[in-house]
Amino acid sequence: MRLTRYLLGKTRRFPLDDPWANDWWKRINRHFRYNMSKPLTPGSLKANFPNKNRRPVLVEPVKEWKFFRGDLVQILKGKDAGKQGFISDVIKERNWVVVEALNCHYKFVGKTEGFRGMYAKSEAPLMHREVALVDPSDNKPTDVEWKFTEAGEEVRVSVRSGRIIPLSELAFAHPDYRTKDTYVEQPKDTTEDDACQRSYKPSLKFVEEELMEAMGIVETRTRKKTWWY
Repeated sequence: MRLTRYLLGKTRRFPLDDPWANDWWKRINRHFRYNMSKPLTPGSLKANFPNKNRRPVLVEPVKEWKFFRGDLVQILKGKDAGKQGFISDVIKERNWVVVEALNCHYKFVGKTEGFRGMYAKSEAPLMHREVALVDPSDNKPTDVEWKFTEAGEEVRVSVRSGRIIPLSELAFAHPDYRTKDTYVEQPKDTTEDDACQRSYKPSLKFVEEELMEAMGIVETRTRKKTWWY
């Protein structure tokens, strides 16, 4: 079986509908590399193709993450140092943040016999240490720390001015809705009443006994006594 899978990796691509292909890129490539593309997308599969082992990317663990989508930040290093912009994407697996319309690179694409091509603009990621949140009180970069308010809510507070830096609505955005309040329940969704209903009833019966009771099966035999420690 191992030899068959090895030969398959040499001869063909792995379709996403393969029964054992849900995690194939992590089994064949020891060091999975995250990039700007989400996992299981063509860009991610191309970067982690079978038998294309790369050196592991060492990522510094961040104890408290402070950057979220929609935050106004200022770039501290690079060609756009000193400019401010909003975070459009966050990749925590690599400690990356993407600032909208800043730190861009250009690539010449689309050249054919009948078309001369064009330059495509794309935003390159920045490390989390290369940006800083902007203080709303003076529009200058500042370091922040997490604190609790009197109501028990955890918020980000500017170290320099003590001003609370709230989270944007984009930080709570989901592929199915922009905010939780604007989401409309669908017919197949689990309602709030069903989710909050306590349906579990604790008992000292085995799983088999509970299934038999639910299916109406009567057991006339008695279980032998056992002793375990």
